[in-house]
Amino acid sequence: MKENPLQKKYDRALIIGRFQPMHLGHLYVIKRVANAHDAIIIGIGSAQESHTLKNPFTAGERHLMISRALEAEGITNYYLVPIMDVERNAIWVSHVRSLVPPFRVVYSNNPLVMRLFKEEGYEVRPLGFYKREVYSGREIRRRMISGEPWEHLVPKAVVEVIKEINGVERLREIARKDYW
Repeated sequence: MKENPLQKKYDRALIIGRFQPMHLGHLYVIKRVANAHDAIIIGIGSAQESHTLKNPFTAGERHLMISRALEAEGITNYYLVPIMDVERNAIWVSHVRSLVPPFRVVYSNNPLVMRLFKEEGYEVRPLGFYKREVYSGREIRRRMISGEPWEHLVPKAVVEVIKEINGVERLREIARKDYW
């Protein structure tokens, strides 16, 4: 594919994640990427999803979690953009590109995401995981449902947002099986 001249002009990096919820592993990699580039675009993936076990929080709630956590860290060189899923891989990169500011580099650990952006001529770098065995959205949600401590796994600002929205109560209600 022909290289997009906007990619060279801007040193912005793109990361897309679900952030269900944002945790300290996310914060670690966002800080690392934000320090390496003029700006970071954080795509809030699966923005149309909420109120499920896998995606309990709305895009707006996740936006609030991320922005408050980054503000508390003094990180200001970012854009937050909700990105709804498109069920066609052939058009997904153009869909993302239509929603976000121009960017040069994509960071991801998802093999499909990496492949799709490479095919469109983007520089793609592995994001790496930070203590993946400890910091996992799935594990945090499991702990919330079972009443185990989870607050130490997320930034303090995220704890506050989850409490504001009664997120733990929502997740526990969603997890009940009696609705069948």
